[in-house]
Amino acid sequence: MIESLTIQRRELVQGLVQTPARISPKYFYDAKGSALFEAITGLQAYYPTRTEQSILAANAPEIARAVGVNRTVIELGAGNCQKAKVLCESIHPACFLAVDISEEFLHEAVATMRLSFPNMEIQAIAADLTADIVLPVNLPTGRRLVFYPGSSIGNFDPPHALALLSRMRDLLQDDGALLIGVDLVKGEAVLNAAYDDDEGVTAAFNLNVLDHVNRLIESDFDIRQWQHRAFFNAEQSRVEMHLEATADLLVRWHGGSRAFSQGERIHTENSYKYRLEDFVELLGRAGLTHTQVWTDEQAWFAVVLARP
Repeated sequence: MIESLTIQRRELVQGLVQTPARISPKYFYDAKGSALFEAITGLQAYYPTRTEQSILAANAPEIARAVGVNRTVIELGAGNCQKAKVLCESIHPACFLAVDISEEFLHEAVATMRLSFPNMEIQAIAADLTADIVLPVNLPTGRRLVFYPGSSIGNFDPPHALALLSRMRDLLQDDGALLIGVDLVKGEAVLNAAYDDDEGVTAAFNLNVLDHVNRLIESDFDIRQWQHRAFFNAEQSRVEMHLEATADLLVRWHGGSRAFSQGERIHTENSYKYRLEDFVELLGRAGLTHTQVWTDEQAWFAVVLARP
């Protein structure tokens, strides 16, 4: 645990002294951040969650037939496990493993899963998806289904997305599969509204990362001196989230500091939006060459089943 905190501190400080400064989006997810994200998923402007859920519900029998029963389901970035609950009700897996970076939130979600599926083997591990994922030694090796919903793959730039998909492929044998959600390119107004809601929930989610950083590196960020910025970058095909300084200020942490000018930003997240053909090609480069795709009527979102 001490080594892990040391690595986190080093990574955060390295990001803060860059120009422009950066904080990895994985630091959004302390207990408060995880709860705020769950609130975001219920907002009218935030279409990804309900659109993906509608795809899974409308196509549940077909997805279940394609996936098959008696799988070991490994959900990455499990969050509240609600999507996994719907999936498990359809395919009746023999075993379920939830993986998430927010340990406290994860164990609460898994406790709820155990109540819903008392006869299913359920495990949980806290892990950072940007590093190698070490699975429990007693997890069955055959017929694994890696489940990665929510278009979280969009938080990774293309080279890192390819690396993550390749690590997912490594978790599978030849009889395994990946079921993944991916957000597709659409109108700029829809995208901007989804990441800068009128209620200010996404702003609170973004600003909360500074409180989390304060605890991790003993810094003195004051969230009252920062504001949320989010916009679609059409050239990069991604929504970007930033925190912008509202005045000239100095942030200190144990062993260092960084001056920010008014208007200077910290880049906190990207959310890439894919053309479907480009994402299928990316899956193929990761060794997942056989795909089956389900989308909503507007083609805003896709759920893809990919096999080696």
